[in-house]
Amino acid sequence: MFESRAEGLVSEARVQSEKKVPSDATLMNFIEGARFVPENELQANDITQYHVTKFYREHIQKSRYYEQLKHIVEPSLKELESPGSLDTSGEHDNTVVPGLQHKYPQTGLLLVTDRCASYCRYCFRKRIVGKDSDEIAPDFAEVARYIGAHPEMNNVLLSGGDPFILSTTKLEMIVDHLLPIPHVTSIRFGTKTVAFSPKRLEDPTLADLFRRMHEAGTTPIIVAHFDHMGEISSEAEHCIRGLRAHGVQFLNQTVLLANVNDDPAIIADTFAKCHEIGVQPYYLFQGRPVKGASHFQVPLARGIEIAKGANQRLSGIQKTFKYIMSHYTGKIEILDLGDDGRVYMRYHQNKYPDKIGKIFSRPYVEDAYWLDDLPEA
Repeated sequence: MFESRAEGLVSEARVQSEKKVPSDATLMNFIEGARFVPENELQANDITQYHVTKFYREHIQKSRYYEQLKHIVEPSLKELESPGSLDTSGEHDNTVVPGLQHKYPQTGLLLVTDRCASYCRYCFRKRIVGKDSDEIAPDFAEVARYIGAHPEMNNVLLSGGDPFILSTTKLEMIVDHLLPIPHVTSIRFGTKTVAFSPKRLEDPTLADLFRRMHEAGTTPIIVAHFDHMGEISSEAEHCIRGLRAHGVQFLNQTVLLANVNDDPAIIADTFAKCHEIGVQPYYLFQGRPVKGASHFQVPLARGIEIAKGANQRLSGIQKTFKYIMSHYTGKIEILDLGDDGRVYMRYHQNKYPDKIGKIFSRPYVEDAYWLDDLPEA
């Protein structure tokens, strides 16, 4: 289930071999050191398997940011102590046909794979990724029928997992079910492959697919996922510039992560670099209370400081991001912590249109990380 790296494991393995090790134990190289962990303990704590591309591993090791970036892909013993939920946004409750979520009127979220090029330790879909999940869409014709019957849905987001793990032939098959639907004007591809394995996006048949989408009147949008400017390789820049020349729009979403990018200068530098290469900063996400990943969360008060500090460092045309909490009730923009001790927020998206844009507040309490940590008074 888990891949073990050879470096630093031999001496630890000898020590462990002298102890009584359960027959079903797996040797894992955690950030804190190698450990044998029983399989049932890994499963009970929903520990995602370890996998990282050779490209990304070598890139971050050569960068001057390795001490931060290693936390994105290397497992930590903190995962075994991290409480939380496996569905923090109510994805099960908003699934309308297998694999398709319809939480917000205009948007369909389509789960097309349960695999990624590398596995992020903070993933909010760890219930799915790296597993044979029954939440992945099995019938794209059924998906298309539902979308075709809902003219309010003007965009579809392909997600998972990472859609660019799929072959271009499989992506073409999925897109071919969506292109005939007249009210779908854009198709988004949510991906971290641009960071993990950018060569994948240099496939000429991908450019052909995006060109065909344009000819059909549907805008292709790649939502990249750079959490830190140290992830933006020259290879990533090259593939982004190439696809932009074919009319592909690029957005970026970043997750605010403790010990990785919880610094306003890092966030500002990341967004400035994205803007420089034609990738529009889109969302800065508050880390979710995910089981096995809640240790990545940053307190809301600190997050507000970071978002403000990043804004102060960016020019007007670079300030295109929103600081967002993707909550069960909707996407909540986190605005400020007022002098009155209340956190001010508004719904950026909600399944009920009359709630969108409404500002509300809750009293702040120390070490609150999520809306549910704030009292309703």
